[in-house]
Amino acid sequence: MRILFVSNPPRTVYKYMFTIAWALRTAGHEVRFASQPEFVDEVLQAGLTAVPVGHSRDMHKVAARTRGVENERAGIPAPYDVYEEPEKATWEHMVSTMANEGIEWHKYGNFPIISGLVEFARYWEPDLVVWDPLSFAGAIAAKACGAAHARLLFGVDVFGKVRQQFVKLRDAQPADQRRDPLAEWMGAYARKYGFDFTEDMFTGDFTLDQFPLSWQDEADLEYVRTQYIAYNGASVVPKWLQTPPAKPRIAITMGNSAVEVYRGYNVPLSDLLDSVADLDVEVVATVAASQQPLLGKTPDNARIVDFAPMHALAPTCSVVVHHAGAATMGTTARHPVPQLALPYHYDQPTLGKMLEKQGAGLSIHVSEVTPEKFRTAIDRLLTEQVFQDRAVALRDEIFALPTPNQAVPRIEELVVKHRAR
Repeated sequence: MRILFVSNPPRTVYKYMFTIAWALRTAGHEVRFASQPEFVDEVLQAGLTAVPVGHSRDMHKVAARTRGVENERAGIPAPYDVYEEPEKATWEHMVSTMANEGIEWHKYGNFPIISGLVEFARYWEPDLVVWDPLSFAGAIAAKACGAAHARLLFGVDVFGKVRQQFVKLRDAQPADQRRDPLAEWMGAYARKYGFDFTEDMFTGDFTLDQFPLSWQDEADLEYVRTQYIAYNGASVVPKWLQTPPAKPRIAITMGNSAVEVYRGYNVPLSDLLDSVADLDVEVVATVAASQQPLLGKTPDNARIVDFAPMHALAPTCSVVVHHAGAATMGTTARHPVPQLALPYHYDQPTLGKMLEKQGAGLSIHVSEVTPEKFRTAIDRLLTEQVFQDRAVALRDEIFALPTPNQAVPRIEELVVKHRAR
């Protein structure tokens, strides 16, 4: 089969897709990865074949330059805010935000590549198009060329859940008031390229989910579940990481998006490091080079590095502290290591709560974190056996899922079922 992957910025989204792409490639399928020209190097670094389409426009970088969007970094933006704030889930709120914030967001991210992507898809004729939940251009291209298509999640299925919630509210309205702004937007592309709008253009023919059920909130859709296998890009294991630590190791990482997309970390890293300075532990904090001068003097038990491959660092740790990014959580959970989440952005607060409910860690929202709360949480994670036990249970839950390679036959079956040619 021919399989076309489609993704848009930021870079962190690409990394959820590469191991699935390689599983399909090593199963004998032809794989291409379409993206804006600016991100071709990301694809090449992963050893995949890139197809630059359209023109480059990183909506996240542009948006982050404005103070308003930086302030909206907290939680899930409208129109999908109803996922974490269900009291907002009224028809008036949802149809208004879908027509404004939703259309603006999705148009800005997809418009630069739609035309070029459809042109390439009609030329190459893939059997399957795999797209991330924000890259609706992938669904449009799939329908335009008769391919099956699948969403590949990068966390909680916020988009699938909210879409179904919106459709339920829409269908409860009088017939003459059933507006659907996103369907109208995508329907215009459907007419342009000669097919009818269908609901799968929002949710895929099926959905690839790389995370355990204890970290997921599924919509009423067809899912193909698989393990998350970390991809950290081109990485080198440094000398200090090539031998076991002499003391219990605590890793602190607050993710790449904080500096690649936004204006920096939003936790008091210096204060947090100071709060565990008297512990007989080694603290490894990954801090972007641009942010390290802001730390000032760091404790003697802290090692500050700008990068360490998480899949190599996590197995050496007794505790991992992070921003509750799905990739970091998924990488850590494989080993297994108790976790402390300090969430703030998008689905991170939800994932933090799910981690705490499952029992493999604790979660403190960034707005509530203090050095005292941080120290107490670290003490508990280091000393209370229940967290280690639950981390083992989480690891076992993950390992019970198919690997990406083992999921390929099911993907092949669904392609045959859904493709139109």
